[in-house]
Amino acid sequence: MVMTALIVYESIYGNTRAVAEALAEGLGDARVLPVHEAAGHTEEPDLLVVGGPTHMHGLATARSRQIAASAAHEDGGVAVEAAATAEPGLRKWLHELPDRPGARAAAFDTRLDKSPWLTGVASRGIAKRLRRHGYEIVDSESFLVEDSEGPLEQGEIERARSWGAKLATMAAGGAGRPQEASA
Repeated sequence: MVMTALIVYESIYGNTRAVAEALAEGLGDARVLPVHEAAGHTEEPDLLVVGGPTHMHGLATARSRQIAASAAHEDGGVAVEAAATAEPGLRKWLHELPDRPGARAAAFDTRLDKSPWLTGVASRGIAKRLRRHGYEIVDSESFLVEDSEGPLEQGEIERARSWGAKLATMAAGGAGRPQEASA
């Protein structure tokens, strides 16, 4: 039996999208969707992987995405994803996610390479929201950016591919214990 995986992500500057795409490579044949395209999607994969950037100590809000996109446009030198401010955002999508008791999921985020106490960790909030819908969290991970807008730190794409492969093994074989993510 072939495992199916779906990766849903939110990205402002493209860093989280790049991680999602690398995860898909590591998972094998995972489908990757930006969150605004995942709304109303009825697929029930064997593994749901959800990720987003860390903003103001947690998940991005509609307002924080607008501020980040506007600031990047004003600076002129930072590329912004075409759908950076599209709705629904990750918070709303997670709120409206149907319950799937016992389904497997994983959470990831992108954040600055500083203490989680200083930056926050969006994957904790993602995991918490997935648990509310009955998902079993098999793992969570943070991928590091050099600055607020990126780029990803050296080696993070390779680390994302490796984590994707680890998730595939865990989900297919049932190996590993669910990781407790607080928040």
